Amino acid sequence: MSNTLDASGAGSDTPNLDFAGTTPYEDYVQADVLTHLQHPRSDDPGEMVFLVTTQVMELWFTVIVHEWETAARALREDRVPVAMDALKRSLRELEALNASWRPLAQLTPAQFNSYRGALGEGSGFQSAMYRRMEFLLGEKSASMLVPHRGAPRVHAELEKALHEPSLYDEVLRLLARRGLPVPQSVLDRDLSRRYEASPEVEAVWTALYGDPDAHPDLHRLGEALTDVAELVWRWRNDHLVATRRAMGAKTGTGGSAGVSWLEKRASKNVFPELWTARSHV
Repeated sequence: MSNTLDASGAGSDTPNLDFAGTTPYEDYVQADVLTHLQHPRSDDPGEMVFLVTTQVMELWFTVIVHEWETAARALREDRVPVAMDALKRSLRELEALNASWRPLAQLTPAQFNSYRGALGEGSGFQSAMYRRMEFLLGEKSASMLVPHRGAPRVHAELEKALHEPSLYDEVLRLLARRGLPVPQSVLDRDLSRRYEASPEVEAVWTALYGDPDAHPDLHRLGEALTDVAELVWRWRNDHLVATRRAMGAKTGTGGSAGVSWLEKRASKNVFPELWTARSHV
């Protein structure tokens, strides 16, 4: 931000307050749009916190998807430093995303029930941007497109992401191009299906971690991916704990199994061979 000039051209401590239209800040940030997107459906004051926090999460999903798509594209083009920069930025963003649970983390059942009915059948698993995050992590499922059939643009974006290589697919393709023995069956797998752990891929990571100096950039890439995976696990676990505290084992909104469904999600490792390979180093 620079100081304005007074009539003599000297610097002034008074900012420019007179604009022909909206402020340049508003034109760039669209703050007026953002701060008028909240439409609570109950009289409970706590619903505003829930609504804004959920919207903030959606914004973090959006920027994290951007970072991981940037990283995937860079890996496809053998630009590992560019991918690493994007992954490192995403770590800070995942930390901020995870911190979004704090305003909701201590909801009592009575507090949540006071506006839970306003959600109707709405549920976080219906988030299209979160689904794109999961697809980039290799958690693919064609059935997750079904809720978005009524939104053609969103459905098309998800369908495209379903059939594209995940971030981890691009990592494994990079390892193969570097001469590491990633099996062809993994490289040629159906990209629209959930990634399944491979003993051969585990052996590749075991070798990389056993001799980090042989491919130092790939070793650093593996650690960056592990950092991402850890923060994703923390996100899932924090979601589980917040839900368990607010509603116990009741059926979730949208008809999901609630806590039991979240428990299954929290028990899964992202980039699984990066974790299991450590037992063999």
